[in-house]
Amino acid sequence: MQPQYSYYSQAAAPILEYVGVGRRFVALIIDGIILVIFQNVLFRGMSIMGLHSTGNITTTEGDAAHMLAYWLRHLDTYAVLQIAIGTIIPFVYFVIMEAALGATIGKMLLGVRVVRLDGSPMSWGQSITRNLLRIIDHIPYGIPYLLGAILIWTSPARQRLGDRVAQTVVVRRRSLKEVRPYKMA
Repeated sequence: MQPQYSYYSQAAAPILEYVGVGRRFVALIIDGIILVIFQNVLFRGMSIMGLHSTGNITTTEGDAAHMLAYWLRHLDTYAVLQIAIGTIIPFVYFVIMEAALGATIGKMLLGVRVVRLDGSPMSWGQSITRNLLRIIDHIPYGIPYLLGAILIWTSPARQRLGDRVAQTVVVRRRSLKEVRPYKMA
């Protein structure tokens, strides 16, 4: 029986199966649910500690600059913590999970991971870069991730902007059986 590959290096080269919008979107929903639950637990804890909001602080008087100044004067600890939790925790979650494990919990459940273009694990810098650019992928904000989806659909490697800049791809996780190139007779 002749081996499947003519050179051993061909057998060692990873075969990457790029993941499209559907699987990535479902993974994002799973991660979003996990983050909402975690954030609600933190908000509940802050409420119990007495860091709750002081009431409905709003104004519709004046221009945008006046309303921003009013809001900043009436900003309380709870509001600051809500903003921090709502922005920093999701960013940290995605960066740490993808850099350390190659996938978030949602991606793990769906059998996908984030790797470099050559299939090797990505670096911390690549994880930070691809996740900072999620802000742009969210455009337009009325339909979140529309730009990201369009970029994935138009990319041969199924990359959104963050992946293109960080030189990463989202691929199906391979099982150990798939990693073994062939059996010697």
